[in-house]
Amino acid sequence: MALPMLERFLGDEAATMRLGEDLAMALRPGDVLALHGDLGAGKSTLARALIRALADDTLLEVPSPTFTLVQSYDTRVPVHHFDLYRLASADELEELGFPDVLKDGAALIEWPERADDRLPDTAVAVELAHQDEGRSVRILGDGASYQRITRSLAMRDFLENSGWGAARRRHFVGDASARSYEIVSLADHAPRVLMNSPRLVLGPPVRDGKPYAEIAHTAQTVAAFVGVDRLLREAGIAAPEIHAQDLDNGFLLIDHLGTEGLLTPDGAPILERYALVSELLAFMHRQRWPDRIAVASDTFHVVPPFDRDAMLIEAELLIDWYLPAIRGHSASEDERNAFRTAWNTVLDRLRACELTLMLRDVQSPNFIWRGDRTGFDRLGVIDFQDALIGPSAYDVASLALDPRVTIEPAFEHAVVNAYVAARTAAGGFDRAAFDVAYAIMGAQRHSKILGIFVRLDRRDGKPFYLKHLPRIRDYLRRLLVHPALAEVQALYDRLGVLEEQV
Repeated sequence: MALPMLERFLGDEAATMRLGEDLAMALRPGDVLALHGDLGAGKSTLARALIRALADDTLLEVPSPTFTLVQSYDTRVPVHHFDLYRLASADELEELGFPDVLKDGAALIEWPERADDRLPDTAVAVELAHQDEGRSVRILGDGASYQRITRSLAMRDFLENSGWGAARRRHFVGDASARSYEIVSLADHAPRVLMNSPRLVLGPPVRDGKPYAEIAHTAQTVAAFVGVDRLLREAGIAAPEIHAQDLDNGFLLIDHLGTEGLLTPDGAPILERYALVSELLAFMHRQRWPDRIAVASDTFHVVPPFDRDAMLIEAELLIDWYLPAIRGHSASEDERNAFRTAWNTVLDRLRACELTLMLRDVQSPNFIWRGDRTGFDRLGVIDFQDALIGPSAYDVASLALDPRVTIEPAFEHAVVNAYVAARTAAGGFDRAAFDVAYAIMGAQRHSKILGIFVRLDRRDGKPFYLKHLPRIRDYLRRLLVHPALAEVQALYDRLGVLEEQV
C-alpha cells in the first residue's frame, strides 16, 4: 500500500530553509527523517536550517558529516545528523550509535538507501529534486511523526494566508495538554505567537456514556479560547489580540504579551504582582458576564457551568490516580462510595455561593507582567480556554495557593486580603460565604491536581510534575481545617491521603 505523501515546490533557498524550520517544529525524540536527493539537491541546506531552528541559533556552525559520518547536537530535541555516503556496510550503523540515539533524540539521515532495511518503519522520507529555478520536495510517511509534519506544514500555510508566510518559527512553550506555542518573527513587525490547538481527543466513556473531558467541561476546540478572549478584551483586560484564526484546524496568530511573570528569577512569588492579580479578579467578579459569545459568523462558544458532575469527576482523579500510587492498589468500591458521599455533602454547602466567569487556571504561568504599563494593563492574561461559570472563590484559591510555587501562609493571607479589600470596598461582598467557598474550592482543586500530576507521570511519561506533590499536600492540610470540609478531612485521614509517600 502506498504511503501518504505531500508535495511542495521550494522556489528558492529561503523556502528550503523555511521547510527546515517547519520540520524542526514537528520533530520529537525517536523521529527519523530520511533525506533523499542527488548531490546539490538541498539536503545539507535543509538539515542545517532544521538544526539551527532546534538550537535557536541562526549562526550555529553545522558542518557536513561527510567524513565524520555523524554529527550530534544538544538542541531542544537532541538531533544526530548522519551522512551514510561513505558507509561501507549497513552493519556499520550500529558502530555509529544508531538506533540507540533515538532513545532521547532524533536522526537526520542523508543517503539513507545505504542503510538497507535498518531504518524503522516510522521513518519519514524527504525527497528533494531540482525543478526549474527551485526544488520540489515529496514527504512520505505513516504514523505520528508524519502527522506532526503534516500539521506543521498546515501551520505554515496558515501563516502564508495571514501575510506571515516568510516568518521565522521558533518553539516557545508547550503545556500539559496537546497545545503548543511558537514565536514567529517577521521583519518590521513585533513578534507574535502561533498557537497550535488541535481538537481535543476524547477518551473512552467513564460515566453515563460520557468521556472525562465532556463531564469536566474541558475545552474541545480553539473556539473556546477565541470566545473567552473576546469577553476579556471587551472588559478591558489585557488578553492577547487575535490577528488571524483558523477554527477548523485550531490555529491562532496572537499578540506576544511578553515573557516576564509573577516570580523572581529564582522562582519566588512577588507579592505586588500576586496582589494585583487578586485585584483584577475582584474587578472581574463584580462584572456580569454573558455565557454565549460569537467567535465567527456562524460559530458560538457557550461557557459551560462548573456543575456538580464536573466538580466530582475532577476530585475523583485523586482516588483514580493518586491513591493507587501511594498505596500500591486501587480504591475499593466502598472507598469510592465514601469519597463521593463526603464530597457531595461538602459541595452542598456551595449552594448560596457567588457565581461568575471562572478562569479556572489562575496560576503564575498564566499571567505576564508588563512593568512599563499601568493599572491592570500590567497583567497580560493567557491560557483561559477552559473557563467556566462557577464559584468566584475558585480562582482566588487557585492564585493564593499556586500549585507550581511555594506559597507560605502569610503570603497566602496577603493575597486573599488584597482580594477581600477590593471586593469590600465595592460593597455587597459576603465574606463568610466567600471563606466557605474558598476552602471547598481550594480543596477540590488541589485534590484534582494530586491526581493529575500522578496521571501525567504514569500515563503520559511526564515525571517532573511529581516534584510538586509535597506542596499540594501542604496546601490541602491548610484548607482541610475549615469546618466546611469536616467530612472530607475525616475521609482523607482514613485513606492516608496526606501521608508523605509520593
